[in-house]
Amino acid sequence: MSLFNSYLRSRIKAIAVCIAVICIFSASYLLFDMPVIVTLYPLALSLLICIGAAAFDFGAYCMRHNELAQNERPVPADQIESDYQKIIADLEDEAERSAQRASEKFSDMVEYYTIWAHQIKTPIAAMRLTLQSEDTETARRLSGDLNRIEEYVEMVLTYLRLDSDDTDYLIREYDLDEIIKPAVRKFAREFILKKLSLDYAPTGYTVLTDEKWLSFVIEQIISNAVKYTSEGGVKIYMDETGVLCIRDTGIGICAEDLPRIFENGYTGFNGREDKRASGIGLYLCRRITDNLGHGISVESVPGEGTTVRLDLRKHDLGVE
Repeated sequence: MSLFNSYLRSRIKAIAVCIAVICIFSASYLLFDMPVIVTLYPLALSLLICIGAAAFDFGAYCMRHNELAQNERPVPADQIESDYQKIIADLEDEAERSAQRASEKFSDMVEYYTIWAHQIKTPIAAMRLTLQSEDTETARRLSGDLNRIEEYVEMVLTYLRLDSDDTDYLIREYDLDEIIKPAVRKFAREFILKKLSLDYAPTGYTVLTDEKWLSFVIEQIISNAVKYTSEGGVKIYMDETGVLCIRDTGIGICAEDLPRIFENGYTGFNGREDKRASGIGLYLCRRITDNLGHGISVESVPGEGTTVRLDLRKHDLGVE
């Protein structure tokens, strides 16, 4: 019905002219006081011709609509349509060139930040080796700060690589514990410095995932758990449904913030209190888990703690 209405609107002038001609034609017969049958016959014939022409024209209109709906460019019916198609072709060429330029700029930016990240990791590694030779509270604090710096560098690279056309996913089966253990060791000094307990027993699970990207997600979750927990500790376990849970006894997340914690740049109440919060950590975790076919959810009670649930169970992808 909408197509028919569109057709009527596009032919409103022609319809008005036809009606005017028929009215003039009929009025001429009536003015000469001709019999009604003589008037109705040519009127009916004229209406029949107009209806037939309109039906043929509407059929052609529908065919052109279907061609365009299938992204097919129809042969121009006249010079005006040819001019419009030339304008569209020029715009498409310009859009393609703009997209190519944007892609090249983005690739250059990713390459620049990748080089920058590798360069900055060299002094970070050197500082970490220096701090490992000391077992003092100051060394532990500095080691924690180095972890934060390295974490932010990884965030930058991850943020850029997620939108890159050549994101390097390597999907295969991995031992989940071999992914969790390095992430835990990375924050060992911060656990000791803040006197936090760690409750973790090997899960014995095998997951179908990408090791590098899942490691980033788990590190982000543990980092947040340590950052926002001052007493108690962190527990890492598999629940009865086979979902990986990382639970802390930290400050928790306000109920009004929970629906938005995966939004890009959203820090919520805790972020406003902690000026170092970037608001992109959980956003990146959601993007990565979506790309890997995993699930992530958060449960939290202010003042009691937060539980992050990672659903790493294998799902039927319908691929044989």
